[in-house]
Amino acid sequence: MKTEHLNVLILGAGISGIGAACHLRRKCPSKTFAILERRDAIGGTWDLFRYPGIRSDSDMYTFGFNFRPWTEPKILADGPSIKKYVRETAEEYGVDKHIRFGIKVTAASWSSSNNQWTVTARRESEGKETGEELLFTCDFLLGCTGYYNYDEGYRPAFPDEKNFGGDIIHPQHWPEDLDYRGKKVVVIGSGATAITLVPSMAGKAAHVTMLQRSPTYIMSLPAIDPVSSRLQKLLPSMVVYRMSRARNIGLQRFMYQASRSRPKAVKRLLLRMVRKQVGRHADMRHFTPAYNPWDERLCVVPNGDLFKAIRSGKASVVTDHIEAFTSKGIKLKSGEELEADIIVTATGLNIRLLGGIHMEVDGRTIAPHDCLTYKGVLVENVPNAAIVIGYTNASWTLKADIASEYVCRLLKYMDKNGYTRVVPIDRHNSRTQDTVLGGLNSGYIRRAINELPKQGRSRPWKIVQDYVKDVPILRYAPIEDDALVFTTTPGSNKDKRRGRIRHGLKTAFNKA
Repeated sequence: MKTEHLNVLILGAGISGIGAACHLRRKCPSKTFAILERRDAIGGTWDLFRYPGIRSDSDMYTFGFNFRPWTEPKILADGPSIKKYVRETAEEYGVDKHIRFGIKVTAASWSSSNNQWTVTARRESEGKETGEELLFTCDFLLGCTGYYNYDEGYRPAFPDEKNFGGDIIHPQHWPEDLDYRGKKVVVIGSGATAITLVPSMAGKAAHVTMLQRSPTYIMSLPAIDPVSSRLQKLLPSMVVYRMSRARNIGLQRFMYQASRSRPKAVKRLLLRMVRKQVGRHADMRHFTPAYNPWDERLCVVPNGDLFKAIRSGKASVVTDHIEAFTSKGIKLKSGEELEADIIVTATGLNIRLLGGIHMEVDGRTIAPHDCLTYKGVLVENVPNAAIVIGYTNASWTLKADIASEYVCRLLKYMDKNGYTRVVPIDRHNSRTQDTVLGGLNSGYIRRAINELPKQGRSRPWKIVQDYVKDVPILRYAPIEDDALVFTTTPGSNKDKRRGRIRHGLKTAFNKA
């Protein structure tokens, strides 16, 4: 079997993988690389999800790449527009020619004797394995697969589901031919997917009911930024983009910090805004969460579309628990029965880091949940490997961009100094039980507590979820520190740390 060798191998051609590849082209043009993508198209999340109204839940001035402006007027863009933006970015930087589609990575193994990764994969066609096995080797492995399971979303079993006579749909597997015109629809859930589906379906369906166990904080944003739209007529697009981006980063951070420091005041503000949208006669228990703002992710709606659908009578919200499914719909614990022709289970995601691939270092299995992450990028005791995980309290791409920039800085530094291997080591036993997605109490994070890498008590092992604090650490701070152990190429004159390296590597691999 032929094996292809590359300097850098990127897993995933979604927004993180395309961004990482573009940063490589910009900062490390001499590096050879390839992107392995299981699907048959660029886009990741934005190619997978096809449900009505799919859109970003972050503004596009911060969700877009820091090196390529978002120029469309929409603040919260729809899925096809985001996919187009990612695809055009890949084409502009020529990274689309480096994507290998239809390849499912199954394992990655590091060999210290060869000083490289061997990646095993299988070719897929229309989601099914063809049986053809592929091998790649690389000097550095970069995981950009996101953090959820592409094969199946979270889908709890409901009592007596088999009794229901209509369709039960999960948004992650939306049928292209689903016709909901004139039908009664119940959407189970209260998160970003549910609040997107309800107003999007309400125009065609007879009625849409959002059935929730508990409410979520919802804030309305304008669909179009009037200030940026005016400035785009006067200034270069990148200038306007950077101005809008800086403003929105500041607003995001202010809102989050205010929610943590003065939760009661922020709660009053958010509920006052909702009351203004739904009207003074609305039952606010459907919009008043039991937790504080930003204990779970804050949901946003463009131009209050969810509230407009509710005011029009085309949609409604019910807060209750499910007793059982019936032939006609859902019986609630209150005794009420919701009639439905279609039930949509917008019940969330399942976590799966690195696409679920099996990882080994010199024959030892590496379990992500047993590791810390160094600066939220490198993996403890794992040589020449990084993962890109975005923010939970701000736009994903803010962290993805600076994480990829850091990897480029690291690669250039290693080349300059003749280093061929880098391993992060926690020398102070700083591990906690908090995960890298800590800070939120969302269901999908609670369910994955035994799957995700852990945090340390302090930097560089602690994840602060703060772009302003991460920028100097990832973009400007010196590369070398006490947590990183570098191996020097034999014969190099940069061999100043050889004794410490031997000791550090021995410690790392004994712990692995």
